[in-house]
Amino acid sequence: MKQSVFGLVVALSLTACKEEPRGKMEPIPRPPGMKDAPPPAEAAPAAAAEPPVDPSKVVLRWKIAQGAPTSYRLDIERSGGAPASTEEAAPPKSAKGKEKPAPVAAATAALPGPVTYFMERTDSGDYRLRVVPVGGNVDADTATLSERGFVLDGLQGATRNTATLVLELPRDPVGTGDAWSLGTELILMEALGPQFQAGQPERSNRVKLASLTPADGGEQVATLEYNISEKLAGKVRGKEEPPTSPARAEEEDAEADESGRPRPRATPETSASAEVSITGRGEFLVKAGRWRSWEGTVTSVTKGAFPTAALQVPTGALKLRLTAVESAPAPAPTAQPQQ
Repeated sequence: MKQSVFGLVVALSLTACKEEPRGKMEPIPRPPGMKDAPPPAEAAPAAAAEPPVDPSKVVLRWKIAQGAPTSYRLDIERSGGAPASTEEAAPPKSAKGKEKPAPVAAATAALPGPVTYFMERTDSGDYRLRVVPVGGNVDADTATLSERGFVLDGLQGATRNTATLVLELPRDPVGTGDAWSLGTELILMEALGPQFQAGQPERSNRVKLASLTPADGGEQVATLEYNISEKLAGKVRGKEEPPTSPARAEEEDAEADESGRPRPRATPETSASAEVSITGRGEFLVKAGRWRSWEGTVTSVTKGAFPTAALQVPTGALKLRLTAVESAPAPAPTAQPQQ
């Protein structure tokens, strides 16, 4: 009897030890047909680090500190004369057949030099450019620039194009063989006038980093080569000539309108074209942020009665050379009031 009671106590003790603790949560069984939940997504990988800067590329920027301006003189030399056109239009004739004096042609783009480029940093940190004619009494043209020499505003025509040519640097890092374009506009389409029926312009705008060579003091010399051209051809509609007298209308085969007056006659269309080409070579010091040398040529030729007002460079052949100068250009003198 005692053994039976002892065995019962041992069995109850073992059962109590296996009892689940109170408060434990039991999982709820899924309904039949329900699929298991997908495994939790892994944490997104960390953002990839930016690729290292390509050591074969360089960033070309002007290094102009406040209070330490940079100045260059642009010398311009004509070569081979300066013909405005390879085809001279026949002088107009009067009704009696006599030649009339040819009217003065519209002024083409002004010769932009020699000039001095004076670049400085303002108190706000912006870049400013003054274009001062050498030895003249003309006030300086003033413009604002970006850090790479892009003309933001303030210059027009030939003055703007020459400044763009010698001051503008590439926007992105460049390596040997890389090419980019400049913000030049050599033929202004808006200035052609209604008489000129233009065809499709042909444009090529390419500046290339030809080489990148080391120099003393950790300097690098970036050699840039310039090849820019614009070509435009079209037809010039003739202007209407005044009607002849009624007595000569039949002789000249002029058609009469309802009032009996001879109709104006239009001269035939003529072909006209313009071609501008620019070549150049410059050596830019990457670390110093300035030119060591720059030389180039600009050639502009027109044929027929091309509207010269549309040309944004001087006609003829020009040689350009940029030279660093130590002192800033003096402001143009102002006229003193007479007493």
